[in-house]
This record gives sequence, C-alpha cells and structure tokens, in this order.
Amino acid sequence: MRGRNDAILKFPFNYKVTFCLYDQTPNQRHIIDSFRPDIRSSSFQRPRSEMNIASGIPKFFPLSMIQQEGNPYVRDDTMFIKVMIDFGGMPKTLLPYALSLNPGLPTNVQQYIIKQEIERRAQPQTLEQHLTTNQ
Repeated sequence: MRGRNDAILKFPFNYKVTFCLYDQTPNQRHIIDSFRPDIRSSSFQRPRSEMNIASGIPKFFPLSMIQQEGNPYVRDDTMFIKVMIDFGGMPKTLLPYALSLNPGLPTNVQQYIIKQEIERRAQPQTLEQHLTTNQ
C-alpha cells in the first residue's frame, strides 16, 4: 500500500516482523509468531500501485478459536495485537521480555528498556569471559 513516507523509506523491506496476540487472562499465554520478508516478493518492494499483494503469517491463529465464547484473547469485544519491526537484530531469546512490557509505554521508552535488558544480559558473559582469560 502506498504511503506518504515511501520516498524516505528503505526498500525492499527486509526486517523481521513479529506479531503478538495478547492473552488477556493472568495465564498470559500470548500467541507469538514472526516472519522475515522475502525481498524478491513484490509485497516488500516499493509500492507501484495502490495495493500490494498481501503477505504475512497465514496460519497465525485459527479464526474459529477467536470466535469461541470465553476465549482468553477477546474480552469485552476487544483484542490486542502488537506488531514489532526488528530494525536492530533483537535476539530471539529477548522476544518474550520485549512483548511483556507495558504496551501503553511510548515506543522510545520500550526501546530504551529493551536496550538496557540486552546490556544487562551481556554483563555476566563479559564478566565470565574476563575471569576465564585471567586464570
């Protein structure tokens, strides 16, 4: 789909896309799936017409399960889906943490918190490497 920012965006679109369907119960069994675009597909090239060919995760979650009464993903006729575009190569192990952040936080705050968590997780490895090389 064409947009007013196409002239300044980088094409082909080549960033991992992650979808999260939020479980609105305390169980928090969110449905998370990701895909990497096929840059050869016209779906991820700069749009030449008003619509591109649809692309994504065709079997993300069965519609029949969403339509079931009392499912954990729809409450008060409302469901929440978060879409994350990974511009910086976020480790797969960090996805559950990133998706557990309060979605009401501004994007820049979420990005800052994720960056801090990446640094925190890297510290023990750095300390371990330092101890190993000094023995």
